[in-house]
Amino acid sequence: MPDQVTVSVLGAGALGAAMAARLGEDGHDVRLWNRTAGRARAAADGAVGVTAVASLQEAVSGASIVMTVLRDGDAVAGVMDEAVGHLDPGAVWVQASTVGPGRAGDLAALAARQGVDYLDAPVSGSTAPARSGTLVWLVAGGAHALDRARPALDSLGSSVLHVGAGVEGSALKLAVNAWMTAATVAMSDVLALCDALGVGHGTFVDALEAGPLAMPYALAKLRLMDERAYRPGFSVELALKDVDLAAGISPLSPLLQTVRDRLDATVAAGHGHDDVAAVDYGRGGAG
Repeated sequence: MPDQVTVSVLGAGALGAAMAARLGEDGHDVRLWNRTAGRARAAADGAVGVTAVASLQEAVSGASIVMTVLRDGDAVAGVMDEAVGHLDPGAVWVQASTVGPGRAGDLAALAARQGVDYLDAPVSGSTAPARSGTLVWLVAGGAHALDRARPALDSLGSSVLHVGAGVEGSALKLAVNAWMTAATVAMSDVLALCDALGVGHGTFVDALEAGPLAMPYALAKLRLMDERAYRPGFSVELALKDVDLAAGISPLSPLLQTVRDRLDATVAAGHGHDDVAAVDYGRGGAG
């Protein structure tokens, strides 16, 4: 078990709540804060080692590690503009939200102005890996800060990739999310092709698993698509947000533009809060 520390988790959405629960189970003292206080209370209810707190100052004061797990860069900046001055000397700010490298640089500058150690540290993985401690950390920042953040990172992740000293973690995160979203759209389209060809989905999976083509993530999405059960893991609207972040840096390829259009249509169809597997909502006439 890693060393036990006090961790402040700012953001009680699906991922933040899952992270807080895992950290508490691993013996850490966890303070969970959310802009909507009731959401933090609901997430902390029954969670071992997790306490919902109402004020930002109470959440971050005395914490060794302050972790931001919020929707986007605007949300992180708004919260940390208020909170960063209350962090203890020696605390590490682990910025785990997907904000893109430009905004990650702005947040790093905010931390530097306050003398706070900052890690640009988004994750590959969503709620289920967070609960099982198998996230992959994509970390940029100083080695000293990384060492101090290790107790929380190791509780939550099976791997910590130290990819740079600046905002390389946020850049890598956009590439990873574009890949997994494109793979999800591709799986939906191939299932439609299977249906047209009369190929059973089980037979298709058997063929993939017999060789090197099986991709566990895509096969998990296939199961959600066949069940028509789009339980939120990584939502469609968040996937669209991340593709748009990438588009703001470099023009989308024709493939990624098609992926973006598919996400946009899925949101318009009322599935924005559903798992990204909901890009398959229209196959076979399902809605």
